[in-house]
Amino acid sequence: MSDALDFLVKLLDLESIEVNIFRGLSPDEDRQRVFGGQVAAQALMAAGRTVETGNVHSLHSYFLRPGDPSVPILYEVDRIRDGRSFTTRRVVAIQHGQAIFNLHASFQVPEDGALEHQVKMPDVPDPSSLPTLWERLEPYRDALAEWFARPHPIDQRHIGELPWMHHEGKEPLQRLWIRADGELPDNPLLHACVAAYASDMSLFDTMLAPHDVRWDDADFMGASLDHCMWFHRPFRADRWLLYDMDSPSAYGSRGIARGFLFTDDGRLAVSMVQEGLMRLVPHLER
Repeated sequence: MSDALDFLVKLLDLESIEVNIFRGLSPDEDRQRVFGGQVAAQALMAAGRTVETGNVHSLHSYFLRPGDPSVPILYEVDRIRDGRSFTTRRVVAIQHGQAIFNLHASFQVPEDGALEHQVKMPDVPDPSSLPTLWERLEPYRDALAEWFARPHPIDQRHIGELPWMHHEGKEPLQRLWIRADGELPDNPLLHACVAAYASDMSLFDTMLAPHDVRWDDADFMGASLDHCMWFHRPFRADRWLLYDMDSPSAYGSRGIARGFLFTDDGRLAVSMVQEGLMRLVPHLER
């Protein structure tokens, strides 16, 4: 396990401070707000810590307020239902006395199903033939000094040009291989949480692909609004997963993107959808 991945695993190892209440920390980094994938992954971990049997099969979440990276986040779990097949949890992430994130997650006891199908995985280059994101960004090291200083627990191998380095008119499509940078323990909940963390790293870029807009533009305001995931088949987050994404629409200052994670042998493991704020009008608050 790399130091960066070890750091992420420790970040997901929440402190239990009371029944159904957990505390999570944020990296000591120069960020204006907490990374959304971190909050989603920690909230899912909090929910899973209260479930005795079953694995997560879906989550639906809303980003309500920007998270403050300088203070811990409290995760309050509501044990909505414990059934024989399905268990439901609601998690509210709280900072400064206010909810910043809300998640509903459902867990299912594993069972065999007679009805199965899936879409085919796209034909793409093998990840071993592609350079790492670190290698591709090396020529921009001076301009991206802050990025290089952060730990990067997810190995990313982009197929084609990097999504934020393009000209206007690019198709709203993106594909890359991802995996945890090291070997993880055999804990399905941890693998699901790492996938949730990684899934928020690229979806928004797919929404922006057709537009001549960058995150650091002074007149652009962007933020994730909601994030949903469905876990179809067993997978390991420390094995290569093809992240296949598209953005079918943007309208009314909101864009939407879909993502699919395929295992390297072609099984569809996870599907997800995210809606994001895409606003060009300056000086307006969300």
